[in-house]
Amino acid sequence: MTHAETSTTDLAATLSPRMRGIGTSQIGLVADRGRDDPEVVKLWIGEGDLPTPPFIVEAAHQAMLAGHTRYATSLGLPRLREALSAYHARHWDVAIPADRFAVTAGGMNAIMQAAQALLEPGDEIIIPSPAWPNLAEAVRITGGVPVTVPYRVQGDGRFALPLPDIEAAITPRTRVIVVNSPSNPTGWIMPLDEMKRLRDLARARGLWIIADEVYAHFTYGNAIAPSFLQICTEDDRLIVTNTFSKNWAMTGWRAGWLIAPRGLAPTFAKLGQYNTTSIPTFIQHAAVTALEDGDGFIRQMVARCAESREILVAGLSRLPGVTVSVPEGAFYLMARVAGPGTPRPDETSLAIAFRLLEEAKVGVAPGTAFGPEGEGFIRLCFAISPGLAREAVARLTPVLGR
Repeated sequence: MTHAETSTTDLAATLSPRMRGIGTSQIGLVADRGRDDPEVVKLWIGEGDLPTPPFIVEAAHQAMLAGHTRYATSLGLPRLREALSAYHARHWDVAIPADRFAVTAGGMNAIMQAAQALLEPGDEIIIPSPAWPNLAEAVRITGGVPVTVPYRVQGDGRFALPLPDIEAAITPRTRVIVVNSPSNPTGWIMPLDEMKRLRDLARARGLWIIADEVYAHFTYGNAIAPSFLQICTEDDRLIVTNTFSKNWAMTGWRAGWLIAPRGLAPTFAKLGQYNTTSIPTFIQHAAVTALEDGDGFIRQMVARCAESREILVAGLSRLPGVTVSVPEGAFYLMARVAGPGTPRPDETSLAIAFRLLEEAKVGVAPGTAFGPEGEGFIRLCFAISPGLAREAVARLTPVLGR
């Protein structure tokens, strides 16, 4: 072992225990093997294949030329917060005043700020699983304890979340319940009646709800994704997180927002200040343009996703030993391809993801990237062109179908 290797090992041992406990992304492990291969159809990450619309790019360009390159207030530009208020009124018929919004460096930073605001070391936060792994890791970074409640797979392969399972997981240390609806990775949508029951449970037990509503526009068929904002008051213990990344193909821009109860603006002003100071001012001006002029692009994205979803569902459902969980929302498909009762009873999700990368040249996310409850599943992102979805099915069929 070299001196440099020894020093690195020694330094890692000096890190805080909570940092030593942070997990390694299994999606990253797969992506690291295939990222530089131009032949791979990359369906492993939660990102569409369309670029940011030119009208948003141009808005950022014009803002820079106009000199909007200085610090902004940590809560975000007033104009952007007003635009966010109007956006929610237009789409969800809710009156959320601008002073309840805080602009964040993406949805991940919104989640992190919510965790920082609510959790003390040892506090428990309930997370339905399989779940976006960043949720649990944000909790661990802040010293909290993630408590997973498994979704239940119904006879038709769809996921469900019985509220009695949530209630049974509550302990004296429980502080927060997280709801990601529509869900990454399951595609599950919380029905309005269950949302109301969970709100009532949180009120009765004095718990917070963090509602991650990033994929609210991405619904299919007759499905509708209600918002907690439609059933809660400004005094409820509710924080809603969202992002510009998915609706407007702005993943690299790192712009998001959260909505908190009135009166907590000073708290999130401090958290914004000490996390990022502010996101770039010209990006905030572009975000206003996205909100005001971007509804047509959202409709285009959703229609494209719907077509690609149908192609993947139809193609994979025909394969022996593959059970597809037809997603109601978001833009991911979970397929059970391994485990008891399948042609691959002893193969892990990660091993299958590596094999599909090598043999089919298709990059997928292993189900266990989203928690142990995802074992046996793979996740495919269908925010892609229909042509690419057909190519993915053609490549996966001979490997998964044998």
